[in-house]
Amino acid sequence: MSDRTIIRLSGITKTYGSGQAAFQALKGIDLTIDRGDFIAVMGPSGSGKSTAMNIIGCLDTPSGGSYEFQGVRVERLSRDQRALLRRHFLGFVFQGFNLLARTSALENVELPLIYRRHPAGVRHAAAREALKQVGLEGWEDHTPGELSGGQQQRVAIARAIVTHPTVLLADEPTGNLDTRTSEEIMELLTTLNRDRGITVVMVTHEPDMAAYAGRMIHFLDGRVERDHRNGAAA
Repeated sequence: MSDRTIIRLSGITKTYGSGQAAFQALKGIDLTIDRGDFIAVMGPSGSGKSTAMNIIGCLDTPSGGSYEFQGVRVERLSRDQRALLRRHFLGFVFQGFNLLARTSALENVELPLIYRRHPAGVRHAAAREALKQVGLEGWEDHTPGELSGGQQQRVAIARAIVTHPTVLLADEPTGNLDTRTSEEIMELLTTLNRDRGITVVMVTHEPDMAAYAGRMIHFLDGRVERDHRNGAAA
């Protein structure tokens, strides 16, 4: 594994169920992700892309093969150890924002730091800075119901980056947004990737959004069908 490599999947398989009801979601995935990559993961429903993302995000475990994160064999870790890896090295952005409805933007962004047991003053300062980085300075006290969809997704991104993750995993981050707002979110992710060096791995069905990525990985029938640099990326 080179110094630039963060993630290496080798021969990863995932089977759900058993016997005649068994379904093989992944059929031997080989994949390397380097520091600073911006990757768009594409493929039809059932292709295995979401399963692969869940394994990378330590939300699921493979049935076979090897998953290395910065040289650590993740499949050998306990559930608690995987939770620590997820908490300290990974950030997550989802299509549905997943914000707490009755709490302010600042409190939503602070949540990961509460799990890390940071003092209140440290949490407040870090959350304000994260909101500033996503263009929401002055919106700290607003609840999700007082924010547009694009602003809610910015809060979700701030929450994901407040812990300074090595890798940001984004699952259809523009799926609930209009075209203009989607472009704003993609420009924000591009800036975080370029200026802060955060590695971004994004699942998307939208070619226009995938065009922002520097690399595209296409899944089909549980395998990586194609992995190539994206000439259309900025």
